[in-house]
Amino acid sequence: MLVYTGPYRFVLVCTGLCCSVPVHTGPYWCPCPPPSYEACAEAARWLQAQFREQPRVALVCGSGLGALAQELSDPQSFDYRDIPHFPRSTVQGHAGRLLVGRLGPTPCAILQGRFHLYEGYSSTQLVIPVRTLALLGVHTLVLTNAAGALRPGLEPGHLLVIRDHIDLPGLAGRSPLVGANDDRFGPRFPSMMDAYDPALRRLALSLAPKELRARSGVYVGVGGPSYETPAECRYLRRVGADAVGMSTVSEASAARHLGLRVLGLSLITNIAPADELPDDDDDDIGDDVTTGGVGPEPGADTPEALSEHERGAGGCPGGRAAPAGAAGGPGAAAGPARARPGGAGGAMTSHAGGGGR
Repeated sequence: MLVYTGPYRFVLVCTGLCCSVPVHTGPYWCPCPPPSYEACAEAARWLQAQFREQPRVALVCGSGLGALAQELSDPQSFDYRDIPHFPRSTVQGHAGRLLVGRLGPTPCAILQGRFHLYEGYSSTQLVIPVRTLALLGVHTLVLTNAAGALRPGLEPGHLLVIRDHIDLPGLAGRSPLVGANDDRFGPRFPSMMDAYDPALRRLALSLAPKELRARSGVYVGVGGPSYETPAECRYLRRVGADAVGMSTVSEASAARHLGLRVLGLSLITNIAPADELPDDDDDDIGDDVTTGGVGPEPGADTPEALSEHERGAGGCPGGRAAPAGAAGGPGAAAGPARARPGGAGGAMTSHAGGGGR
């Protein structure tokens, strides 16, 4: 925020959202540089001093999926705000806690909540937890998310085991690997071939309950926070995506940079348009061309003249919180179901409301 310090003098003061010092300690000067190796190492040392056992597998829980932490035996819990250099979770359904314990015989770390570009964080801030846990000895990262289906046949409650991803923010220069490379994290140009470990993917497909209808596919990450328009959904499907969400891709890129094995799981919570939407303007354009008209009559594009489809136009349906009662969906959010307005060729199914994805 801007703080007045004298005539014509203002200074920028960090209030704690982007840095590790809690807000209650008061304003402090903060140039907010990109998180460095040293910052992640400091967070790792702080956690190592607290851990009773070092985790070897880490899980990042997406919207509404944090209840998996209840399966941990003898867990330790740490709020993100207490861990040096960790950002704050600001999205509903993201508790903002790190839990460490055992899932079966395996020491695990579970991140209840992640960070997103749409919260105002930089791409490098999104991956501070992943890099910190890698420095603590984690070798495998499981990324979960709630996502919208683009591929016909994917329904709410189904599981997509991610085979590959399309990182739209990364392709536009918002990758967490942009900037000076620190070789202690990994190479300048990491390969993303088999970014999602094939052996882990096969294992997940073989173990998934039948009711989840698990299948592999391609996840596309977008920036958000607005949900996708029908035209954007058609574009994403045409470039090869099966499901869409606002997370995961930055964490996967950073994890591969670090040499971690990655498993990605998308719980499908809503359906994007399944058919081409009709273009109601085609007839008007044809009339203008053939008759020499210069456009529709005055008032033709008023709300009263709009078709039902045009009045109902909007994005891919709502929140990416786990659907109430979804088979196999741990911690499924029970947000109110909202139905997409009807209309030719683009009717949406009902979906769970609330929560970012």
